[in-house]
Amino acid sequence: QVQLVESGGGLVQAGGSLRLSCVASGRIFSGYVMGWFRQAPGKEREFVAAISWSGGSTFYADSVKGRFTISRNAPKNTMYLQMNTLEPGDAAVYYCAADTETAGWRTIPRQYDYWGQGTQVTVSS
Repeated sequence: QVQLVESGGGLVQAGGSLRLSCVASGRIFSGYVMGWFRQAPGKEREFVAAISWSGGSTFYADSVKGRFTISRNAPKNTMYLQMNTLEPGDAAVYYCAADTETAGWRTIPRQYDYWGQGTQVTVSS
């Protein structure tokens, strides 16, 4: 069993930056992939970025590539999402999630097994 808790959301002006954190309690095995998703009002939850817990390799949605950076501190069981050059379209509730199957990069929410409660990111224009 894994519990995930996000923090770091808030209000930021367009062009600004935020760093989200996700702390995991319980055992995170090396084969896990950890991911960030987001959901704006009236829209489906969408994939943002993912990281392999063992080697730290990363994968991004095209919409955030070059602006967002996912990273992790394995000894602290913590994952981060550094978000730069934020746009109004980035506003959403951001969720961290854990994929316990070693199956490569997966971007569909139902493929992830554990979820945090979400943290709100608001971007003013």
